[in-house]
Amino acid sequence: MGNLMDEVTALAKRRGFVFPGSEIYGGLANTYDYGPLGSELLKNLRDWWWQRFVTQRPEIYGLETSIIMNPKVWEASGHTRSFTDALIDCRKCQTRTRADHLIEEGIKGAKVEGKTLEELETLIQTNRLTCPNCGAFDWTKPREFNLLFETHIGIVPESQSKAYLRGETAQGMFVDFKQVVDTMRPTLPFGIAQSGKAFRNEVTKGKFTFRTLEFDLAEFEYFIRQSEWEKWFEYWKEEVERWATDLGIDKKKLRWRAHGKEELSHYSLRTEDLEYEYPFGFKEWCAVAYRTDYDLKNHMQHSGEDLRYKDPNSGELFIPHVIEPTFGLSRSIVTLLVDGFHKEKERVNLRLHPRLAPIKVAVFPLLRNKENIVAKARSVFDHLKKNQAAVWDDRGNIGKRYYSQDEIGTPYCVTIDFKTLDDDTVTVRDRDTMQQDCVTIGKLQSYFHEKFAR
Repeated sequence: MGNLMDEVTALAKRRGFVFPGSEIYGGLANTYDYGPLGSELLKNLRDWWWQRFVTQRPEIYGLETSIIMNPKVWEASGHTRSFTDALIDCRKCQTRTRADHLIEEGIKGAKVEGKTLEELETLIQTNRLTCPNCGAFDWTKPREFNLLFETHIGIVPESQSKAYLRGETAQGMFVDFKQVVDTMRPTLPFGIAQSGKAFRNEVTKGKFTFRTLEFDLAEFEYFIRQSEWEKWFEYWKEEVERWATDLGIDKKKLRWRAHGKEELSHYSLRTEDLEYEYPFGFKEWCAVAYRTDYDLKNHMQHSGEDLRYKDPNSGELFIPHVIEPTFGLSRSIVTLLVDGFHKEKERVNLRLHPRLAPIKVAVFPLLRNKENIVAKARSVFDHLKKNQAAVWDDRGNIGKRYYSQDEIGTPYCVTIDFKTLDDDTVTVRDRDTMQQDCVTIGKLQSYFHEKFAR
């Protein structure tokens, strides 16, 4: 299974999906850049998510809130005191790692959720878990480490004040709750959504873009009456799983896992993770959390603003409760690449959903040295690229071109040959079935419109 992760990581770098961050300077651990194809894949994923959960839902409203907010926001939300990981240092080589990750990787089947610092230390000492970097067994005691990235606001040091990069996108939606209610006049249930960057100053060990310092999230807060929380929790579980399978993800590799009481976040009464079976095991991909009225209630107490909702029919004033579906977009890139990676002898086929594929159509002239074929192919390419993400490819033989496009997930290839010069028909080849259809140039746009609408 480890080989699969290595192959996916190598493909991502070689073909321009994901590059190691700051590589020419030796890199920076747990940072990555999205290349030309990765940027398109991420954009397509984000756009599809927004269309699915915001544009197509009249009761969900989108926001774009600031990455840096008043630090009092994070004090009120509990993140300055409760948003922590347990870290441990090797005294010999100074390698720092998460205690729970060290235990999970060193003890097969170990359960660490909700363990105290003392219990984590006991597991490490009893099982004599050694440093993965130098092999020494000489650890400091585990200690709590806050995950919020600190920064400072101010032009001169004397006037600097501490602030934080957001550790989640949710707080911006809670802080703007009153403004959304005042401007949009929504009726319960309704949601506030956004996607964007979040930052966590955590120590991680590889696994590609699965866990990084900077990542893309998409989530929304769905405001409800307390009496209906269980109904909406189950509803959003179904919708999150439907979203996952609509992306083309293998349902057999998905499972739900409920958080135990000890591992629940400080704001949650119930959380379930939709886990995917990665090469390194089942891990969280998406989640649904019942945040109760924790956030609005605390912001109301700390800010002094009245954040109650007024029922337009009864006039009742109350603080709504919240169901929060969360989608890790950066983590989704890993999921899509791993799930879509298929190797058949010498052919790598990246089976991305056509709506997500960075390139939708590749156009080939059968022979690059035949001017009439090349000219015809150029006209077809110019015709298609007005409506599709199309690419021109005239390198090598036709078979190698097919395999090159298969490797990056291009769903369709169009070949222009001598027959095209006679009757205006081209050959359209399907990435997954390798079936070839003859289509007239005039019908190509409608042909692909039907394919991509599925």
